[in-house]
Amino acid sequence: MTAQTAQEPANIADIVTKEVERTITRAQRGIDVLLNRDEPEVAKTPRDVIYRRGTMQLYHYQPMAEEVYRIPVVLVMSLISKAYILDLTPGFSFVEFLLKNGFDVYMIDWGVPRPEDKKLKLEDYTLDFIPSCVEKIQDESGEKDVSFIGYCMGGLLSILYGGLNPAAPMTNLVTIACPVDFDGMGLFKQWTDKRWFDVDRIVDSLGNIPPEMMYRSFELLRPADRLVAYVRLWDNLWNDLYVKQYRLMNKWTSDQIPFPGECFRQTTKELSWENKLVKGELELGGKRVDPKLITCPVLNAMAQHDHIAPYEATRGLTSLLGSEDKEDVLLKGGHVSLVAGPNAILRLWPKVNEWLSVRSV
Repeated sequence: MTAQTAQEPANIADIVTKEVERTITRAQRGIDVLLNRDEPEVAKTPRDVIYRRGTMQLYHYQPMAEEVYRIPVVLVMSLISKAYILDLTPGFSFVEFLLKNGFDVYMIDWGVPRPEDKKLKLEDYTLDFIPSCVEKIQDESGEKDVSFIGYCMGGLLSILYGGLNPAAPMTNLVTIACPVDFDGMGLFKQWTDKRWFDVDRIVDSLGNIPPEMMYRSFELLRPADRLVAYVRLWDNLWNDLYVKQYRLMNKWTSDQIPFPGECFRQTTKELSWENKLVKGELELGGKRVDPKLITCPVLNAMAQHDHIAPYEATRGLTSLLGSEDKEDVLLKGGHVSLVAGPNAILRLWPKVNEWLSVRSV
């Protein structure tokens, strides 16, 4: 009998024991996940609310580095998602990462729209709310210049703000998974085609667009994703880190918010149907949006497997702007994993730090 043959029973016994232990752990943790026991806490980075308007809040995060860059950074969130995706939990927080690397970080959190907020339009965000927040940041920081980081529709709002305000103190602009060319929105573009999508009836009937409607529309872009996620979760229920990350991401994706009705009507007609931003025809508050007014350095980060803001919808962003210092970067990941989770920690976050740090002194 060879040494290898003699060792096989012990190896098999070890393998069986290991799998039995993992199966028991899967069953225990599976119940915890199903019943949502010990729900993970989010948005734990210390911050102060320095400005409120309705549901909107402007946060100023407490510094974590001995030396802080001069130019403050404001994170601009999307209108249809909760802001804590950028501050998930310690160790998995983009906000925390920026603070530890010496940035002075602010965030515009739009909050959860109320029924009376159904009247809000793009003009309110780009000609009123964002300028007011910028003024508060200038007062708080003592600096005139501000760097913008916009995620998804937050990037679009930042571009509209800069394209409407020639004197905007936008010193740097980072856009993340930001759609600008709505002809490249794939299935979402087809589903909202004016031939069968009656946006007036929807908004007039519902007011704000329910989060369930938005969530299901995104889910239907890749209907098998949820099943695949469950299979992967079962395979990894024994892994503490994997389960934690899954629960954090699942909490956020399931925790969507209403879309203000008039803004939804406006973006559907002006952007999705007419693609007016790309054509140079978009007007807000009687003023034409001119992205060429944005001349600051720009980093446009895109996700290779983004089904919500596809590459075809994001790749033309820098060509719309008047900047000379501009960079497009296509990174592996999806719409959410680009900005949050293990892939973001290794790819996007270091890239933003490298790019923005040399432009923030």
